[in-house]
Amino acid sequence: MGLFDIFKSRSKKNKEKKEQEQQSNQVNSEDKSDNNKTNADLDGTSKTEKSSELEAKNNFEPSKETKDIDKEVVSQDNTEEQEQEQEQEQEQEQEQEQEQEQEQEQEQEQEQEHSKKFEKGLSKSRSTFGEKLNRLFANFRSVDEDFFDDLEDTLIESDVGFDMAVNLTDQLRDEVKLKNAKSREDVQNVIIQKMIEIYDQSGNDESTEIHFADEGPTVILFVGVNGVGKTTTIGKMADKYKKDGKKVLLAAADTFRAGAIEQLDEWAKRDKVDIVKKPEKSDPSAVVYEAVHKAKSENYDVLFVDTAGRLQNKVNLMNELSKMKKVLTREIPEAPHEVLLVLDATTGQNALNQAKLFKETTDVTGIVLTKLDGTAKGGIVLAIRNELHLPVKYVGLGEKVSDLSKFDANDYVYGLFKGLLK
Repeated sequence: MGLFDIFKSRSKKNKEKKEQEQQSNQVNSEDKSDNNKTNADLDGTSKTEKSSELEAKNNFEPSKETKDIDKEVVSQDNTEEQEQEQEQEQEQEQEQEQEQEQEQEQEQEQEQEHSKKFEKGLSKSRSTFGEKLNRLFANFRSVDEDFFDDLEDTLIESDVGFDMAVNLTDQLRDEVKLKNAKSREDVQNVIIQKMIEIYDQSGNDESTEIHFADEGPTVILFVGVNGVGKTTTIGKMADKYKKDGKKVLLAAADTFRAGAIEQLDEWAKRDKVDIVKKPEKSDPSAVVYEAVHKAKSENYDVLFVDTAGRLQNKVNLMNELSKMKKVLTREIPEAPHEVLLVLDATTGQNALNQAKLFKETTDVTGIVLTKLDGTAKGGIVLAIRNELHLPVKYVGLGEKVSDLSKFDANDYVYGLFKGLLK
């Protein structure tokens, strides 16, 4: 190959190389141009979007005035809600106050009615006691030993009890001297106030409430001699608890006294409560067993058990009561929850002797004192509390079903001594 050919070949190669470079540069230039254009387009689009967003934001963002108006509207709404809530609370408070006032009025009316019952029921005792005190003070000359002897006799005649009469008279000697009581009115007031004080002291730990079982039936056993009003008391108490919404069951366990079962059955029909009974001369414990099973299985609230009251054979009577209590305790360990001794207030000291006898042989928890309205010997309540420390839980102040009332010491004292305090 000659030099010309070599140079020609090189020139051709250089030319091709230059053309390749030019083509490469052109491609790069076009790419850059495209990139720049693309970037410009993107920037334009971004700016446009941002502009649109700003425009939208400007269009939808509330002004300061609009915000203030909204706040004011919300504030008014909240204020109205608060006012409505306050009005509702005030209305509820007023309704509660009215309900409380009505309850208080009802309680006051019940208390007044209860007090009137005692006042009326004890009118005979009060008048007799007052007459005896008035006779004592009619011959009042001075506070000497003769006066205190006469006072002691007056208290015993009122069935306050010998022990309490002596105790009261001894304390009055010191009290009259302490208060320098000389006039008739002063001495009379000291006597009555001291009686009230001793009565309260003797019963500090006593409860006049009926103790009910925490769960299951409450069993109340009634004891007392024949003729004191056990069956009638059960009938009246059954009526009371039935009206209070309790499910009541009676057990006619006095199977020996003629007519006792029929009498209790008549009360059950009158009160519209159920009764468990067997023929006369049946085993009383069998009646109790059947009754307690029925009370448990059929979810009764209260079971009242009537018992015989034959004191002429004390041993048999107490053995019978003991057997019934064992049957009850075997079925319900805490039973009987109450053993109520029913006493006739008109029998005076004889009632006190019966209470002593039953307390020695039975776990008596409380006294039901019947016919308190028909006796001039209301002081028996003081004697029972002072000598036996047994709470009187119910008292009979009349013949109607509603005249069997819960015993209230304040109403009793007020009913007995009303008009005597000067």
